[in-house]
Amino acid sequence: MARGRPAHHAHALADAWRRFPDLPNDAPLDARMARSRERVQALRPLNEAIAQETERQRVAANFACIERQIAQGSTDSRNPAILHGRDVHGYGWDAAVAYADGLYAARAGWESRPPSPPRPGDPDVRRPAYRHGFLDGGGQPDDIFDVARRAFAATPSEPNRTENAQPGRPLPSEWSHPTDVPAPASWHRRVLLLGATELATGTIGILAMLRERPGHEAIALYAVSAETGLRPFSLSSGPTPADATVTRQTLRQGDYSDILVVVDPTELERLDADADILPLTRTMERTRNSALQQRAQFRLWLARGRAPGDQFAGGHIRWSKMAAGLSGRLGDFTARYAGPARPRGHRIIVEDMSGRLALGYRTPLGRELQPEIVIGNKAHARTAIADLLRQYAASLRLG
Repeated sequence: MARGRPAHHAHALADAWRRFPDLPNDAPLDARMARSRERVQALRPLNEAIAQETERQRVAANFACIERQIAQGSTDSRNPAILHGRDVHGYGWDAAVAYADGLYAARAGWESRPPSPPRPGDPDVRRPAYRHGFLDGGGQPDDIFDVARRAFAATPSEPNRTENAQPGRPLPSEWSHPTDVPAPASWHRRVLLLGATELATGTIGILAMLRERPGHEAIALYAVSAETGLRPFSLSSGPTPADATVTRQTLRQGDYSDILVVVDPTELERLDADADILPLTRTMERTRNSALQQRAQFRLWLARGRAPGDQFAGGHIRWSKMAAGLSGRLGDFTARYAGPARPRGHRIIVEDMSGRLALGYRTPLGRELQPEIVIGNKAHARTAIADLLRQYAASLRLG
């Protein structure tokens, strides 16, 4: 009882153990096992009563939760239907939920999709309740035009009815983080939405990394403020005054294929509210999590930017850490760290699918590629390997 057992449970347990105590260890094994079975049999009514009482508590707690949600102003039409199934038809919790699902499906214009059959030996209470709710909602399973008739007459449910619904437009908060999988995009076809907090503090270092990339001047850059929303931003002069109508027209008229969002949570909420201003592009991403992870994600996004005259391949590089050093693979080519150079530096080599140095390849513009380079800082090996692999994966074989 000190551990939370009700008094009647505790007395029943004590009575069973008094009537069927454990036999001494030197008693025959069969006798000790028989005594255990006798005690289990004596406790079976108690365990069944405990299971029934637990189920009653679950049902009561679930119905109380529905009543509380309705009192708090919930607009889910299934909540009143659950209580209707309980109060009018005498259903328990599982049957009442199935009744509400059937009623909702019929009114929404859906096909009848009853629950799965129960396990052998269990009572089937949900399927009849679902059919009952489906019929009460206007469903007529015997009519071949039933689904079409109800789908035509159905109206959007209250929770899904909004004045400015954009069903086909994913919100920026739902976008994935940047990766190296999407295809490269020219800088004049890229959009960067940068939060006002990052512009003011530079915590992640977005602008500093952006200025290091050739061709970044052609990017469409916008500042996102939790108070004022979206407005153009210039790297040389800062924010540019513009109203929402002009910003919308500018974004809609542009031919963009890649858009990235770097904002904090409050700015992201404002951007979600103004999501209809943003264009739909081939690649839509946002950075997330810690400043360190966002910095790494932004580097991946930067690497996909293509300046005039650049030719390189996209796709995911498969990295591995060998005993000798870092290695990456893209297509038929493998680039790896090949040890220190003489007199100083570090060697990076590229091999083709034959396992030999990738000699005889040139860029689409005719420049011959060298399968071995030397870098001064080993910390830059990953970047150097990625650049070499993307050049080789987009190259042509000489002769």
